[in-house]
Amino acid sequence: MRAAVLHTHGEPPAHGDHPAPVASEGVSIVRVTAAPIVPLDLLCASGTSYFGPPALPYVPGVQGVGVVEQSEVVAPGTRVFFATSAGMAAGNGSFAELAAVPDADLVPLDATGVSDAAVAAIGLSGVAGWMALTWRAEMAAGEQVLVLGGGGAVGQVAIGAAKVLGASRVVAVARSEASQQRALAAGADEVVAASTEVDQLTAALGEPSYDVVIDPVFGAAATAAARVLAAGGRLVNLGGSSGDEAVFSSSVLRSRTASVLGYTNNALTADQRRDALTAVLQHAAFGAIAVAHETVTLDEVADAWKRQATGDTAGRLVLTITAAG
Repeated sequence: MRAAVLHTHGEPPAHGDHPAPVASEGVSIVRVTAAPIVPLDLLCASGTSYFGPPALPYVPGVQGVGVVEQSEVVAPGTRVFFATSAGMAAGNGSFAELAAVPDADLVPLDATGVSDAAVAAIGLSGVAGWMALTWRAEMAAGEQVLVLGGGGAVGQVAIGAAKVLGASRVVAVARSEASQQRALAAGADEVVAASTEVDQLTAALGEPSYDVVIDPVFGAAATAAARVLAAGGRLVNLGGSSGDEAVFSSSVLRSRTASVLGYTNNALTADQRRDALTAVLQHAAFGAIAVAHETVTLDEVADAWKRQATGDTAGRLVLTITAAG
């Protein structure tokens, strides 16, 4: 089968042939139609992640969309989203015509009208953005929400999700002009330019009025955001793309009875992941939640991989692999 195969840690995968997977007990075979290139793919392939260097060669791709070909639990022909542990454990991922997927990681997709590429772009970022708001922050209608990294995939989902969940105001922080435009397109009421100067960003965010902060970046942005939490405010951290440290004031947290909460998709059950993605895609079908994306073909994977590594993208890069249906 055609696949993107990684032969050297730290280098892009190459388009070529790879043995097709075989179905086994508890494992289904999916014909892949679309697969996003996400930061976790590059981290795992670098050989320097906390998972350890993956055995070579292997097919990257921790998420995908496709159609079931062989399964004991899902009817063949069923359209599904799926996750893999490629690069984190032995086995291959979604950057191939066929993928072997544990049955528990299959999420059947209703005919929502959302394209396979759009579903792939949303993927687990959609789960994270939705669950950080609903499960971790327990956001209530009428609250004000601040989304850091608003131009990223998680940020775009969090903005759209906050709006459909009844937020009274959603403010996004984004760095580049393109990122700011993506945040506005996602539904932000206002966008604030990101800054590494904490005092400057704090002033730009205004009075302490934010009930919920969704934070996939940490660093200086989280330091500033913690200063503008409202009474009872909750800051939910999902990542550290801007640094692994932030500074919080004990007096601010105590005086406002504020909370700093951690979040990871790894803490979810399979049912929670399925229900969250289903909810997000229901809103995506009506245009209320979306992630800006660009499609590239499987044979363009090496160039797309390099673009992801350098940030030379206009949104999420999604590999289109086989035609849907």
